Amino acid sequence: MASLPVVRAAVLVAFSGFLTLILGFGLPVALNFVTQAFGLSEASGTECIVAVYAVFVVYIAMPRLPRGSVKVEGKAVFVTGCDRGFGHALAKHLHRLGFTVFAGCLSKVGEGAAELENMHSDTLKVVQLDVCSEDQVSQAVEFIRANLADPEKGLWAVVNNAGVSTFGEVEFTSMDTYKQVSEVNLWGTIRVTKSLLPLIRRAEGRVVNIASMYGRMGNALRSPYCISKFGVEAFSDCLRYEMKNWGVKVSVIEPGNFIVATGIMTRDTVATTAEKLWKEAPPGVQEDYGKAHFEQHMALMRSYCNSGQRDITPVLEDITDALTSKRPYTRYNPTEPHWWIRMQVMTHLPAALSDRLYF
Repeated sequence: MASLPVVRAAVLVAFSGFLTLILGFGLPVALNFVTQAFGLSEASGTECIVAVYAVFVVYIAMPRLPRGSVKVEGKAVFVTGCDRGFGHALAKHLHRLGFTVFAGCLSKVGEGAAELENMHSDTLKVVQLDVCSEDQVSQAVEFIRANLADPEKGLWAVVNNAGVSTFGEVEFTSMDTYKQVSEVNLWGTIRVTKSLLPLIRRAEGRVVNIASMYGRMGNALRSPYCISKFGVEAFSDCLRYEMKNWGVKVSVIEPGNFIVATGIMTRDTVATTAEKLWKEAPPGVQEDYGKAHFEQHMALMRSYCNSGQRDITPVLEDITDALTSKRPYTRYNPTEPHWWIRMQVMTHLPAALSDRLYF
């Protein structure tokens, strides 16, 4: 079976060819009109089409170019949200690569933390961390500073992975839910980053923030999550501009659908959330939307529980590249081809067209 990068390249090259054929009927006319308006020859329009197509194919199909690697030895990384999912797997992965890993866990007595503790390694330390707690974040920073091999060299990187997800139409979603999701996904990311920046600046290190494809495009039923991830994207951009003079690189990871791999949404959590949404909705909203409409959407959310990629290796590889490459990318998109295409369509084409395609 072909590997994911090969399949992704094949699908996207095919899509680029298809898109070129579609645009080929209208784009030449438009470009010729523009070139004539500027007094250029009609041949210039054709040349523009060829150039645009060539750039698109090269951008999509070309494999990741080697950009040099930094030495891992002696470098420490703090990863949040290591109880399960991406964070748990990443802590183990970075430890195997030779990093000293500080693994932030919401519960130090949970199964995930216990599994990491049972590795009995001097270079993998579990840290109690609720990213919503100023006190716990401060205590975690002090623990890291006290356990760095050389505090004067600072901390190489933080990976802000801790996050939660939920769903619900806007009129069914309480303000408390909006605040709770952003408290973890957005304010937690900002809180942890601000606390660690002095150490990271000292190391001229890295900040890697886990956002989502839903940090680049919205979707029905996902507004609390999308809002928080859009915020992570904006925060990361602003931080990247500010950290340039300090030699600190800031990258964003935008995973696609890994629901089944991470267990971030299960049938039990869907059932619990659905009951809460209907119970807390105002009577007028319940009456206007109707129970049948509501149940139809909840069935859709249940169907997502077993969806997505099962192998999280692409996410781990992209985070590793962001941490070890001398010239890391600004954004990484570990996702299935059809989600990548949808994200490009929704972020680059007119909303009238993308809305018609997907909603």
